[in-house]
Parts: sequence; structure tokens; C-alpha cells
Amino acid sequence: MIHLIGNFENALIAFIGIIFAFAGTCITIEKLNRFLPKDLGRQYAHDGSLSAGKPRGAGIIFVLVFAAAALLFANINTEIVIYLILIVLEMLTGFFDDAAEKPWGEYLKGFLDLAVAVVVALVYLHFNSSEIVFAIFGKAVAVPPVLFGILTVILVWASINVTNCSDGVDGLSGTLTMITLMTVFVLDNLLGVEDNFNYCILLFVVCLLGYLWYNATPSKLLMGDAGSRAMGIFIAIAVLKLHSPVLYLLVAAVLIVDGGLGLIKVSLLRFLKIHILKNVTTPIHDHVRKKLGWSNAQVVFRFAIIQIVVSLAAVYLVMI
Repeated sequence: MIHLIGNFENALIAFIGIIFAFAGTCITIEKLNRFLPKDLGRQYAHDGSLSAGKPRGAGIIFVLVFAAAALLFANINTEIVIYLILIVLEMLTGFFDDAAEKPWGEYLKGFLDLAVAVVVALVYLHFNSSEIVFAIFGKAVAVPPVLFGILTVILVWASINVTNCSDGVDGLSGTLTMITLMTVFVLDNLLGVEDNFNYCILLFVVCLLGYLWYNATPSKLLMGDAGSRAMGIFIAIAVLKLHSPVLYLLVAAVLIVDGGLGLIKVSLLRFLKIHILKNVTTPIHDHVRKKLGWSNAQVVFRFAIIQIVVSLAAVYLVMI
């Protein structure tokens, strides 16, 4: 690990790590994208057929580059190493689904997500307290570990799945994830959270930027579940390490609304036979394209603008 031969606080080492992560992502995508499985086109997605034939599962590339950059340049500890393993594991479950001739069932993927979420909760509680900080109010509340663990599992599972459901427009989920993570990074520094994980946030974001270089409309390749599921678990871990997990509702607001409404709608209909939002197409990014006529570029820009506004408001609320 390069930080061991120099001071981690040395800006030059941090700078080199960021450049390595971005350049490594771009180079490996350029060289390896032809080996990725090809997208078959999503039958029920708006303009899903336009994605047919494009390399899919690029998440395996930028996530592995991120993991390598973190191991080389970040001042990591045992807790962070375990998180890196879980992020890669979540990515691999998505990639194997991307590469499968017959997609994995929803229940199998949901169970795997749940298992990973349980491990995240156990690891976090082992290395951290069960105290929740309400940063906007400047208050902290001690939560019983069992209750905290249950809430953490819900957070991680939900984050994985709403992020996954938001992946349907070129550049959308990656852009929203980048804004969310940079908001967490700013809040980390604003709240004085002294943790080595915040540098990993920067590394993950620049790897995402390397991917978005190729995924901007019209995209040349897709992240697939390999990318979206890894992004979801990373967001959850980043918010947990902020020690103010309630802020997830603000820093990931657009992801929650875009992907979460579809999950709620389908779950209520499937399990309770309750049909809500009958005139709303979910995910919401499909609704605005089908019903409002927004282009892909408009969806990405407008959703990003909304999240930036909410994120700035959240930062201001915490700051004052």
C-alpha cells in the first residue's frame, strides 16, 4: 500500500490515487469492454430495445479498479477491507446476473441483497457504536444495537434496490450516485467525521466518472446490475460512516423517489393486492419520458438538478 511509504495526508499521494482511479477506469473499459456480456434489450423498459447489443456489466470494471485504488492509496483498516469485499461481492452477484442467459429471479437477488445487508450491519456494529446522530438538529440518540442492526439492514437493502431500479437511462443512476456521494463527502468534512472512508468516496466517484465517460448519451456500454448494486451498497456504507443515516433520505432523495416508488407499487400489488399510482409509470424516469416527452438528456440533467438543490439544502441545514 503506497500510503505506507509516505504520509497519507500528503496531497500528492492522494492526488496520484485519484488520477490512477480515473485513468485506470478509462483504460480498462477501453481495453476490456469487448469481453463483457451483451445486453439483450429490456422488454418492458422504455426504448429498452435501443440497448440491445451494447456491452453490459461494466460495473465489474470500475468497481474492481476502485477496489485496487483503495487498497493501493487509501489508509485502510480491517473494517474498510471488509466493506471492500462486500462491495465486490455485491458487484459479482449483479455481474453473474448480467452474464446469465436466463436472468436470476427477483426473490433470489432480493435474498442475496438481504444476506449482504445483514453482514454490513454486523460489521458496522462491531467497529462502531449504535448511536445515531441527527445532524440537522445537532442531537445524538443511543439506539439499542438490535434495533440499530435491523434499521441498518433495511437501509442497505433499500439502497441497493432503489439504486438498481433507477438504472434505466444513460448516465442517470451514475450521475445521481456521484452527486449523493459528493454530498456525503462534504457533510463528512463539515461534521468533522475523522474517518479514512471519506477518501474512498473520492476514489469511487472518480471511477464512476471514468465509466460515465462512456455511458453518456448515447452510451457505448452499460453498468448493468454489477454497477448499480455496487453503487447502492456503497451509498449505504458511506451514509452509515457519516453516523447520521437519516440524512440518506435527503442525500439520495431522487434515487429514492425514482426507484423506490416502483418497489412500493409492485410490492403492495403483489403481496397485498393494493393498486396505487395507477396512472404513474415506474420507475419515474420512464414516466417522464413516456408521459411528459422528456429526452434522455433532459431526464439526467433535470433529475441531477433536483438532487443538487436538495443536497445543497441539506448541507445548509447541517451547517447552521
